Amino acid sequence: MAHHGHNTTGPSSATSAIIVIFDIFGFSPQVLQGADILAHSDDEHHQYQVYIPDFFEGKPADRSWYPPDTKEKGEKLGAFFQGPASPPKTAEKLLGLVKPVKEYSSKINTLGVLGMCWGGKIVSLACQSGTPFSAAAEVHPAMVDPNDAKGIEIPLCMLASGDEDKEAVTGFEQNLKTAHHVETFSDQIHGWMAAR
Repeated sequence: MAHHGHNTTGPSSATSAIIVIFDIFGFSPQVLQGADILAHSDDEHHQYQVYIPDFFEGKPADRSWYPPDTKEKGEKLGAFFQGPASPPKTAEKLLGLVKPVKEYSSKINTLGVLGMCWGGKIVSLACQSGTPFSAAAEVHPAMVDPNDAKGIEIPLCMLASGDEDKEAVTGFEQNLKTAHHVETFSDQIHGWMAAR
């Protein structure tokens, strides 16, 4: 697949694919392990090719910027979100990967998308009207906006941590008009499925 830096796993015979969007810290052992678990399910009828594109081209956010508890850290993190991690621009890049994924494996006829933290916001933006994805999931999503849910037209699962804004998560669920599952794991920290 022609994209700067990516990880691909799963059987070549799979007819479904999942694009995983990691958090702002990039590739982590947890994300790679989760992709392998999704791809190599024991169920021969539910096998997936899993793609993890590197939207940051090898330059993810520096872990020392988080939490943004100083002016300098806040400025660096803010610049990162305005630059390489801009949600609208990244959502466009994600949608631009659909064709290369299908060209990479001509057997793929169904696509899903999973976003972690910042990736959850990308999922919300990319799953609006006309989306090429059949289903979506957001885990410990960042920047939850109930207004994003109004335009989502595919089944969506949101697994929030206890750190997400409860009102935003509730409003998001109330605005979803499609099949959905929204659950908050109040005993988990933000990032429990990704780099933390």
